[in-house]
Amino acid sequence: MRAARITSLEGPAAVTVEDVPEPTLEAGDVLVDVHEAGVSFPDVLMSRGLYQMRPNLPFVPGAECAGVVREAGEGTGFGPGDRVAAFPVLGAFAETVAVPAAMVFPLPDDVSFEVGAALPMNYLTVHFALTRRGQLERGEDVLVHGAAGGIGTAAIQLARAMDARVIAVVSSEDKIETARAAGAHHILLADGFLEGVKELTQGRGVDVVVDPVGGDRFTDSLRSLAPEGRLLVIGFTAGQIPEVKVNRLLLNNLSVIGVGWGAFWTPDPSYLRTQWEAILPLLESGQLAPPIGARHPLDDVAGALAEIDERRAHGKVTLTIRQ
Repeated sequence: MRAARITSLEGPAAVTVEDVPEPTLEAGDVLVDVHEAGVSFPDVLMSRGLYQMRPNLPFVPGAECAGVVREAGEGTGFGPGDRVAAFPVLGAFAETVAVPAAMVFPLPDDVSFEVGAALPMNYLTVHFALTRRGQLERGEDVLVHGAAGGIGTAAIQLARAMDARVIAVVSSEDKIETARAAGAHHILLADGFLEGVKELTQGRGVDVVVDPVGGDRFTDSLRSLAPEGRLLVIGFTAGQIPEVKVNRLLLNNLSVIGVGWGAFWTPDPSYLRTQWEAILPLLESGQLAPPIGARHPLDDVAGALAEIDERRAHGKVTLTIRQ
């Protein structure tokens, strides 16, 4: 089968597409013929050996996908022909992938494969962030950084589905429409966002900040929080890992909260199915509709990764494996 492979840690441009052996079905696994795969920032980090998970070279990247079950182990609950989304962690950038059954999710017939591939990484991460870590309550104000990217658009939609007011922050004017289409109530440019937050909240600040960016916005994110506000640390797409001066936390009883979704579900992958069942009604009702920014063919995997690496993505980036 054809698959993308990382053979050296030289970044997106070094990722190649090659013929590799097909995976075999092991007990408890589901063999999925991939139609669409989701591309995310951890895939970019893996191409440079900078992610916390460092597989031995060479390896097939790709954490999430959607497609059709070719074969399923006994007792998995799946059968040939089932439409599914899946979270294999590795191996999704290929024509076929073997996935543990706990990490395979039924995909409704009216949900496209590209939408299915856009869900597992971003929407389950944000669901964990907002519900378990952030304890978001109805009517609260949520500030979302990186609002035109995959995590950002997922955060906008999930927060809005939870009846929060969403203030989106984007890095440039050409990303405003993506955040608006995702459902943000208000949109601010990153340059000077703190003043905009103060104006929109009459000086009170927001209850929750969703931050997958990090970098030099971090201090102003803390300053934008209301008393007892929570800043959710999801990632560092800006490249710089900020530091917290903890005296700032005392002033308004603030919390900086790590969102380690992978570390949470790894001991018990059944949590993923619980999350899927929680978001599925929102998907079926139309409250969750991942904006697909760009679909690349498998042969352009390097271009898809570069689009995220260079922060050009508007919505979710995917790879089309099968038409």
